Amino acid sequence: MDKRTAIFVVASIVIFSAMLGIIGVDKVWNALKMANMMLIGLAIALQIITFLLYNLRWNMLNKTANINISFKTLLPITMVGFAINNITPSGRGGGEPVRAYILAKEHGYKIKETFATVVADRVLDTFPFIVLTVITIFTLSFSPNIPDWLIVIMIIAAIAIILILIILVYMCINLNFGNRIEKFIFRLTNRFKKDSEHLEETIHENINGFQNTMNLLISNKKVLYTTIPLSFLIWIVEISRVYFVFLAFGAVTSFSLIGEVFIVASLIGMIPLLPGGLGAVDGTMIYLYSTSGISTAITAPVTVVERMISFWMATIIGLVILPHYGSSILERISPKASTEELEKSLKNESDNQ
Repeated sequence: MDKRTAIFVVASIVIFSAMLGIIGVDKVWNALKMANMMLIGLAIALQIITFLLYNLRWNMLNKTANINISFKTLLPITMVGFAINNITPSGRGGGEPVRAYILAKEHGYKIKETFATVVADRVLDTFPFIVLTVITIFTLSFSPNIPDWLIVIMIIAAIAIILILIILVYMCINLNFGNRIEKFIFRLTNRFKKDSEHLEETIHENINGFQNTMNLLISNKKVLYTTIPLSFLIWIVEISRVYFVFLAFGAVTSFSLIGEVFIVASLIGMIPLLPGGLGAVDGTMIYLYSTSGISTAITAPVTVVERMISFWMATIIGLVILPHYGSSILERISPKASTEELEKSLKNESDNQ
């Protein structure tokens, strides 16, 4: 494990340990001993199904972009992406360039093509999230227990996500807008770097390649008609997992309440402050469940167990797989890496082999 990965893992463990210390390990353990293990097992099964559904969606997008990788071969790359998302403070985006990089490196595809499928996958994941967020904000705005500041933060975050999504999609379907973005990038590179003709050519090639692949994905209505419902299904399965964890601890609450809290916590988790939103997501869940009338004696252990299933299971599996692709991946790329930087890293690695 490289130094950067180790730092993120240690930070995640420290935050989780601190949270356990605040809640009380004995309370969590006592509650767990009384929990229905069959329902906990069902929640774990739902999480495994979630992994498979995410992988299925990305696999469908890859095949549409003529990236022919089997479902089985793609699955470990998906799991590594989950792990990197969880241990990097990058708003659930740290694993995306890693997925694109590994797919290009291991199977000989161009990074601009693999990166486009990863971005399309993220867009499809974000679309149902925006719909559910708007519904959640509307519903919670009528709740007397929810503070105004939280509603304001949710609205600002939702608007920011929507704007980014609109700009990204519009850049892909409108070549003129994409050219304007390209010229803007050129002006920046000319300002900070002299003799940037080669860099401009690389940027132009990468943007065109990205646009072509994204247009191929967006124009395929058959794929969209399949992947959009699949994306909604993924979110429903994730909310169902939390619901069954609650049932395992004998807490009967409405599915809609759990969905609302899950959406708010996910929104908070997208703020790039802590690894995987660890601590912030957990605190938000405990706070909102408590304000809804559920005892902290239940919400605290439920949140801990739920995060062990959704956060730590994916993290551990992904980190176990990571050395197979080279544990120093995070040393070579960053969560904000451009396609040019990823291509350069791939070239350097191939030259060293």
